[in-house]
Amino acid sequence: MDCLREWPEPIVRVQSLSESGAPTIPAHYVKPPSERPSAAPAAAAGAVSIPVVDLGKLEDGADAETVKAIAEACRGWGFFQAVNHGVSPGLLRRAREVWRAFFHLPMEEKQRYANSPVTYEGYGSRLGIQKGAILDWGDYYFLHFLPLCLMSHHKWPAQPPTLRETTDEYGEELRKLCRRLMKALSMGLGLEADHLPAAFDEEGTCMRVNFYPKCPQPELTLGLSAHSDPGGMTILLVDDHVAGLEVRKDDSWITVRPLPDAFIVNIGDQIQVLSNAAYKSVEHRVRVNASSERLSMAFFYNPRSDVPIGPIPHLLTTDRPALYQPMTFDEYRLFMRKAGPRGKKLTG
Repeated sequence: MDCLREWPEPIVRVQSLSESGAPTIPAHYVKPPSERPSAAPAAAAGAVSIPVVDLGKLEDGADAETVKAIAEACRGWGFFQAVNHGVSPGLLRRAREVWRAFFHLPMEEKQRYANSPVTYEGYGSRLGIQKGAILDWGDYYFLHFLPLCLMSHHKWPAQPPTLRETTDEYGEELRKLCRRLMKALSMGLGLEADHLPAAFDEEGTCMRVNFYPKCPQPELTLGLSAHSDPGGMTILLVDDHVAGLEVRKDDSWITVRPLPDAFIVNIGDQIQVLSNAAYKSVEHRVRVNASSERLSMAFFYNPRSDVPIGPIPHLLTTDRPALYQPMTFDEYRLFMRKAGPRGKKLTG
């Protein structure tokens, strides 16, 4: 990718700032008033929530009722909670445990895996490369699963001892889940089950484990700024004790209250393009708080990076022509990486 090889400024780990005990956050984490957590109205607690879809029947193949529920959620919200998804609750627990343990290792151990803007793979604390940017209050670890030419266990943490094995197993199970969901999404558009997966050509999968430390002034910043995901589909395993994810619905921010052992599934920009905006890639953000740290695991299921992605011709009509020009995922991702997670780039 045509990108900076080094970060434009020295990297400071947010976890170190949090653990310093300072009562205020540095100025370059303070969001403009319009972007602060209290800047937009929030829906009343319990008044509205993202859809919940039971995926139990997808294990046995195409189920019309489940396909309809998934399609309606992705058309109206771009998000849903998936229950009975087939991934072992024990694996979810182990995945959270090993990655939380990683972020609590001594800093010198974590720094062995410090990343750069070239691939983002490794231990990081910023996503955009603009010098002087307002940063988010969070650290992360980014790694690749597929294609295999990008995946290397040597780039994954060696500690805790079971992290690599657990992460491998987790990635394989989520790849299977994504393949089932892609077929359902395709049928929800009135297409053959393999139509949408074929448009991806070859799947690319990667994961970002997010760590949001305690923040002394959570009203002034965000763990992750409002954005839509640039890829195909995201499977998010959120913290089982601390809420933080918010989804934009019309003019309000909806706090997601995760169900036990559920995944949060959301549409990315590439599927919005392929569906010609029938499915929505929706803005979301992450709040932090003063009393608790928070961990989440975002698994990204993406199209082959060098294949042009445009609206599927079968979905185009004279009344609804193509809304987007074809662009490869590499081109789109570079555009996103330069600016960082800021707002929604697609309309329609």
